[in-house]
Amino acid sequence: MSALHTLALHELCELLNRRACSSVEIVNDVLAAIDARDHKIGAYLHVDREEVLAAAASADQVRKQGNQTPLLGLPIAIKDLLNAKGQPCTCASKILKGYVSPYDATCLSRLKAAGAILLGRVNMDEFAMGGSTENSAYQLTRNPWDLDYVPGGSSGGSAAAVAGYMALASIGSDTGGSIRQPASFCGCVGLKPTYGRISRYGLTAFASSLDQVGPLTRDVEDAALLLQHMAGHDRMDSTSLAVDVPDYRAALTSELTGLKLGVPHEYFSNGLEPQVERAVRSAIEKCGELGAEIVEVSLPHTEYAIAVYYIICTAEASSNLSRFDGVRYGARVEDDDPIAMYGSTREHGFGSEVKRRVVLGTYVLSSGYYDAYYLRAQKVRTLIRKDFENSFEHCDAIVAPVSPTSAYRIGEKTEDPLQMYLGDILTVPANLAGIPGLSVPCGFTTDGLPIGLQVLGPALREDVVLRIAHAFEQNSKFRLRKPPNVGKGCE
Repeated sequence: MSALHTLALHELCELLNRRACSSVEIVNDVLAAIDARDHKIGAYLHVDREEVLAAAASADQVRKQGNQTPLLGLPIAIKDLLNAKGQPCTCASKILKGYVSPYDATCLSRLKAAGAILLGRVNMDEFAMGGSTENSAYQLTRNPWDLDYVPGGSSGGSAAAVAGYMALASIGSDTGGSIRQPASFCGCVGLKPTYGRISRYGLTAFASSLDQVGPLTRDVEDAALLLQHMAGHDRMDSTSLAVDVPDYRAALTSELTGLKLGVPHEYFSNGLEPQVERAVRSAIEKCGELGAEIVEVSLPHTEYAIAVYYIICTAEASSNLSRFDGVRYGARVEDDDPIAMYGSTREHGFGSEVKRRVVLGTYVLSSGYYDAYYLRAQKVRTLIRKDFENSFEHCDAIVAPVSPTSAYRIGEKTEDPLQMYLGDILTVPANLAGIPGLSVPCGFTTDGLPIGLQVLGPALREDVVLRIAHAFEQNSKFRLRKPPNVGKGCE
């Protein structure tokens, strides 16, 4: 194994352009890293080695002929809820075991058009419901920094693969923090774009008004690079925004002069781990040293975000998951009575967390409760969005913690779902408001676990979010620190 698997996408692009390495060498190096470590970390659910190596060889031939696309021959891992033609898409659920996608999600077809290779399917919480990747029906994924800790979720497999140097980058999804929180827990960069910036066509729906596709990467420049090639209007997604896509990499600088950064006091309340608060406040001070003006802002309806989120997301999950009935695709429990077949298929196919959310969502949508719960939650959601709009009148972006805690031990919160839900308090507001958010490494606990800084921007201002995160990243050394032996006990 050489060092190719430890480099960022943009660094490998330069090496490939100079013919200093080949796509086959890169892919072989990444596959060797998977062989060396994934039996302990458990990030991957599926890798088709022959197909990936054949794609790399084809990319090398294309390059020899003088053709060059931006991501030509670079392998990228895929969260197991994005459809890729000819590959399984189980959403880490037994109910979709054996399903093979007949088409590509738009974001993946755009990456392939840019030359990227789809490396493999990575683990997640079943149907993206969870914050620790302990809800997968197939395997447990561990944090590369310490195998006794969770990698976060629901994109835990994506974050673990990137942080464990078993993927150059990964594509995940963020419904309530599912990109940013695992990025924070695993010490990589995770970007949730504005709702509608990247097409959701081909993304298996959990909560349709909240879901958004985004990258998890080694550094901020790679996040900008992948966003560049996934963003843009798609007629196959009615929620896709018909707006221009700026040059995100051109916005990256190493200073923040002229920017105002808001610090919401509601994000520094009781429950925030002291080590997390110290790291985040130190990062905010660094942003000030880089030229930004730090101002205090208020997001007064933050305290209602968790209740609003878990009403809306469960209601939408109840509706979206009704399609998994054993009739059209996936697993089926045979029974002559169709009603019994539906019930048995879902009983055996769905895990406990999925069942819990479907039941909750069905309840809040039921007759007599719709107005009291779902309709009222939507009204408060509007207030949360207006909080951000008001704050952005006084600042260019908001900086805050990603999560109240660093990664916690495996099994620590599985018996108390409410404690798991409360961990989303600092990420779900961005999903409810539809604004972009990013996690960038900003420190470590005394136990050596990563801590992330969250940068939130106005709708469609990913360029500002990326600029702030990149400036901080380039003027700190956290991105250079690697997991000890790439995770305790990995090798």
